[in-house]
Amino acid sequence: MTPGTPRIAVVIVTYNSAEVLEGCLRSLAEGSRGVRLADVVVADNASKDGSLKIAAGMTGLPLRTVQLGRNAGYAAAINAGIEALDLRDIDAVYVINPDCRLRPGSLLPLADALRPAGRGIAVPRMINPDGSLQPSLRRTPTLRRALAEALIGGDLAGRIGTLGELVTDPREYERPGVAAWATGAAMLISTDVIREIGPWDESFLLYSEETEFALRAGDRGWALWYEPASVIEHIGGDSGVNPTLAALLTVNKVKLFRRRRSAPASFAYYLAVVFGEGVRALAGRRTSRASVVALLRPSRRLQKLAD
Repeated sequence: MTPGTPRIAVVIVTYNSAEVLEGCLRSLAEGSRGVRLADVVVADNASKDGSLKIAAGMTGLPLRTVQLGRNAGYAAAINAGIEALDLRDIDAVYVINPDCRLRPGSLLPLADALRPAGRGIAVPRMINPDGSLQPSLRRTPTLRRALAEALIGGDLAGRIGTLGELVTDPREYERPGVAAWATGAAMLISTDVIREIGPWDESFLLYSEETEFALRAGDRGWALWYEPASVIEHIGGDSGVNPTLAALLTVNKVKLFRRRRSAPASFAYYLAVVFGEGVRALAGRRTSRASVVALLRPSRRLQKLAD
């Protein structure tokens, strides 16, 4: 981060996001107080609901659109949005979902968090529309954590020391610090990281792309920093209620682990995930039932999405 006022660009990925996009864009003016908002790029995955019209009608922002022409996925749209930027003129890129709302002045503490050497990604405190905490931090995926979450559930495992992958203890969100990765709904990424580690992995259409990016940055020595002084409201997606998206999330989680670990460890991880989703499916969770089916007998449609 260069001395002086931080120069920030924003990339927003849209796909039929008309219902939420305007609120996101309107929040940028107040949210960027204290920084220089150099550019706002809306990268659109062939929306059919007027998302581009909303973006085009927004005034008061240095806004432009990039059209991918198809639903190329979250990572591909981020890459297209970043490619449209001149990285020489900015310090960092804020990648956010269109269903996010920046709280006033929330970008400055996030940008300041990137100033110390070695910090490459900064993420805010994420809240639900009702103001409650939305757990967004994660620990490194391991076989032990997959087993713990399978046996006692992710929420409880996340509250017991470092047992779970998802950090669910509210006390952990009261203080700033390093995390392995965080949800990709809101990430401020330094241009140094972008130049060094390259684009997001487009083989993940949706889910696990932010995990892969953050872990890859960590492999190169770049820390992901959580900054609770920065707050963003996230309406949230429907992976928790949509069986297809839930299945894609689960399949991609196993896929990423397989890429980073040995074959024996990956197979054990796969079994742990199948077991955990199977237990929840027997308890009546429809999304877990879809995940089990996808893991044991993936459909061509889901396999196409995952690949």
